[in-house]
Amino acid sequence: MSQNTENSGALSEEELQELVASSDAGARSPAGAVGTMMAVVAIVWSLFQILLASPWAPYILPGSIINNSRLFHLSFALFLVFLAYPLTKKSPRDYIPFYDWILAVAGGLIALYGYFFYQKIVDAGGLADNMDKWFALSGLIILFMGAWRALGPAMATLASIFLMYVFFGSADWVPEVIQWKGASLKKAMSHMWITSEGVFGIALGVSTKFVFLFVLFGALLDKAGAGNYFIKMAFGALGHLRGGPAKAAVVGSAATGLISGSSIANVVTTGTFTIPLMKRVGFSSEKAGAVEVASSVNGQIMPPVMGAAAFLMVEYTSTPYIQVITHAFLPAAISYIALVYIVHLEAVKKNMPTLTAEREITMARTIVGMFSFFIVFAGLCYGTQYPVDAVTSLVPSAAGVVLTAVVLGIYVLLLKLAASVPDLEPDDPNAKEVKLPIIGEIYKAGLYYLLPILVLVYFLMIKQSSPGLSAFWATALLLVILVTQRPLKEMFRGQNQFAIAFKDGLVDLMQGLIDGARNMIGIALATATAGVIVGTVTLTGIGQVMADLVEFLSGGNLVAMLVLVGILSLILGMGLPTTANYIVVSSLMAGVVVELGAQNDLIVPLIAVHLFVFYFGIMADVTPPVGLASFAAAAVSGGDAIKTGFVAFFYSLRTVALPFVFIFNTDLLLIDVTWTQGILVAIVSTIAILVFTAGTMGWWLTKSKIYESIALVAIAFVLFRPDYVMNRIQPPFNAVEPANLAQALGEANPGDEVRIVVRGPDFDTLESKDVTLVLPVGDEPTGEERLAAFGLSTMVEGDAVQLEEPFPQTTFSTKLGGFDFYGDEVVTVASAKATAEQSPKELVFIPALIFLGLIGMLQLARSRKEGEMA
Repeated sequence: MSQNTENSGALSEEELQELVASSDAGARSPAGAVGTMMAVVAIVWSLFQILLASPWAPYILPGSIINNSRLFHLSFALFLVFLAYPLTKKSPRDYIPFYDWILAVAGGLIALYGYFFYQKIVDAGGLADNMDKWFALSGLIILFMGAWRALGPAMATLASIFLMYVFFGSADWVPEVIQWKGASLKKAMSHMWITSEGVFGIALGVSTKFVFLFVLFGALLDKAGAGNYFIKMAFGALGHLRGGPAKAAVVGSAATGLISGSSIANVVTTGTFTIPLMKRVGFSSEKAGAVEVASSVNGQIMPPVMGAAAFLMVEYTSTPYIQVITHAFLPAAISYIALVYIVHLEAVKKNMPTLTAEREITMARTIVGMFSFFIVFAGLCYGTQYPVDAVTSLVPSAAGVVLTAVVLGIYVLLLKLAASVPDLEPDDPNAKEVKLPIIGEIYKAGLYYLLPILVLVYFLMIKQSSPGLSAFWATALLLVILVTQRPLKEMFRGQNQFAIAFKDGLVDLMQGLIDGARNMIGIALATATAGVIVGTVTLTGIGQVMADLVEFLSGGNLVAMLVLVGILSLILGMGLPTTANYIVVSSLMAGVVVELGAQNDLIVPLIAVHLFVFYFGIMADVTPPVGLASFAAAAVSGGDAIKTGFVAFFYSLRTVALPFVFIFNTDLLLIDVTWTQGILVAIVSTIAILVFTAGTMGWWLTKSKIYESIALVAIAFVLFRPDYVMNRIQPPFNAVEPANLAQALGEANPGDEVRIVVRGPDFDTLESKDVTLVLPVGDEPTGEERLAAFGLSTMVEGDAVQLEEPFPQTTFSTKLGGFDFYGDEVVTVASAKATAEQSPKELVFIPALIFLGLIGMLQLARSRKEGEMA
């Protein structure tokens, strides 16, 4: 009876799917000819994007379509959004009102305005005329209406506010600090719709080239049955442990994060199975939901996809894709490790039972087994290059055909292996007796699902092809799998229902293409609408004004500014999808954090700031009162949504702490580290996150005293930031008189750094400003030559060291371009620092680990004493 009461607030399976659909794909699915038409349009969109990403696109598609692919991408999204997303919750679901038809057709056509009138726009130099401006304004209005339906009111409202600022920036009611001259309707519409500065900018381009293929890949992989396979494997590996269902939820959500970029879909997909089992072993409804929320939301920070953010970071930071996911990997991995440890501590604290009679002693075996799997998979990804290179060298002209045949042959062999065991059926988590899957029996059933993932990782990581082409080859293999897996299994099992199996495979394929397209509607509209905000920043310069405001509020303190940026990301994220939130905040704040970091004598890589913004953006799906993932989890568990959100936020503290760590210690992002250093950083940071988790949970080997918890958090800080301690023992830089700059450069060793602060009048405002430059010492024989290598030239004038304008296209010509070198006030070298001799910061680990051992001994002794008393 109590269980029924507790579950009374939970939604049914049908209601949960409705929740996911209304959020991610649109709640309207009319039957009959209209429904068929919508499905055909979605399939055509998916096929168009597959063809666009293929190596044969230039030979099949006209150049005009390829060059205007962003327009077609948005056209499909605008047409479908008004058909798939009802105007209100009370609007009809079974048919499409006439006004939605009008908006769908108008949106689809206006998005293609630049394609229809391409030559006219080119002849006008991209400047809008009177006809252009009215079509562009209509397009923006329809875009905002579509974004309102698919994403909620926040995105459209925020974009409208920015657009109003473009027009009314000079009005008296606008605060003087952010006033600007304003723009005419023609100029604004030209910038926002006709050129590639606004709606059709970088963000929509990334959505067109990369994101669609990865979303489609996920939809097809899920339709093939990989989602259920991953969940069963995770449950089979971890379900027998104490708190096993929660641990399985974490690992399953990490794997499902590869399939779904949506935290809500991830919650419902894995949560409908794991949450009831978590409650069965002793988790409350809120804690069970919170575990699922924390693990599902974190799916977005896991490479190689990271929602859409990985590809946007490539464009915004000019960082190669392979480097972006390398930088993102370690924080994401240790974040998941910490979450597994959190649920382990929750289970230990409450002495939760296991689902089976197996003993907790199998924990070590489980860890070794999972670690071995990842090592083998990574080895396969890396080792694949050698046979591929061999085939390429032996038959260069036919290498593609041979390799395709080899991959298909491996697929057939793995499918034959899968046919030797029964197909995996979803389990009932509410059954009276839960039977754990046995890894040794079920692993064969889905090994072939790893093949397209292997292909994807190989092309991304080893061959380093473009993300779009990598996703194309992986998706192409999935298309083959979806069509053939059913009939081939029939053949291998000696059955003869080939026609039915082939038909079912085609249905799966069509549904996967439809799901991929419908899941992309919101992402396409989010990136397009965010383009208006980015366009406003580039047109008006409001970004610098807001940067000055945030700098003023933070008092020039970098930590305070990071806190403000984090809060801004959380606030915006309460109404914006993660991708749009990331685009907006990074456009406004990324450069400011880098600049203020330099003023605080901290060189912050741009990629670190973008990851910082992204991490806080995903937290908005957790944080009440608008955390959509928390509401979805509460709908599954029957718990209180607000309480679930707060518990999930507490579980996600490590996701909040890690961005602050890697801003100040970029070793965590594996930036400029050797293999040896990288391995050491991975080991120590894993220990640090586990110690931090134990400190915040108030439990390690036993219940912690308050002072022990504080000490554990302090130890974690030292392990994460050994430089903070070492810099106070031995400062990393020695002050140098600016007049002796050349001498200091000459005395420095190659590879050392000399940092200078340049002070002078701003070219636009004439107000004095500072810019920090990092001069990596080269191999030139003298200090003067080393200075000249950077294009810098100084002249001593009394007590001042005057800096002359750098030579064009030299190292710092762009960075110093904002100074007025020809005004009354000269540009000077205000201060200089040279690298000082410093002991390795890793030495700090030794006392920290000794101190950790002492706390462990205290807790172990207390635990034994408590056991004897019990």
